[in-house]
Amino acid sequence: MGGAKLRDKIPLIMNMLDRVDEMVLGGGISYTFLKRLRNMEIGNSLFDPHGYELVPEIMKKAEEKGVKIHLPDDIICAPGVDGSEIRTVTVDEGIPEGWEAFDEGDITKQKYQDLMLGSKTIIWNGPLSFFENPKFRNISYGVLDSMIKATAQGAITIAGGGDTGAMIRTMPGAEEKISHVSTGGGASLELLEGKKLPGIEFLTNKEDLERITM
Repeated sequence: MGGAKLRDKIPLIMNMLDRVDEMVLGGGISYTFLKRLRNMEIGNSLFDPHGYELVPEIMKKAEEKGVKIHLPDDIICAPGVDGSEIRTVTVDEGIPEGWEAFDEGDITKQKYQDLMLGSKTIIWNGPLSFFENPKFRNISYGVLDSMIKATAQGAITIAGGGDTGAMIRTMPGAEEKISHVSTGGGASLELLEGKKLPGIEFLTNKEDLERITM
């Protein structure tokens, strides 16, 4: 799970903790977790003060449900989005002042790939890096490659969210090699949050279907 704003993902995280065995958090939402849990220096990286206060609650539920939450071990950062200067740092080293996280390093990529290739069902929502710049596609392409391999091995793989779909389409041919890529944008997020979608509710109501087909 990735994305920019932790606040927007909290309902999704809390709902999915009831349904998953393991959860990977990356991209912008992970830096708030790392700052709270590891006291990591995150420089100018994305940070959610509201989400920061809720991290202990999320971790408590994860522990209660027996869900292991995985966070990045190394971060690719730069002074700006152009990536004119790039550096990889560990969580302990932290991100230098004035720098910002845009991607995740090879240690994290290998960890996530190993986890995914041992999974039978994978759901991906939210980009894990600033993929708009090709310099920052290390973790996103690493995870995407693992989804493709897992699918070939028989796993069910689902990717949802407008930005996630846009990232997948930057790799030619990748979309056809995943079980399902949602084009619903925010609707897929709402579905994963446990909300009812009117169209799906209608199509799964036998009385409504009988009424329009008679």
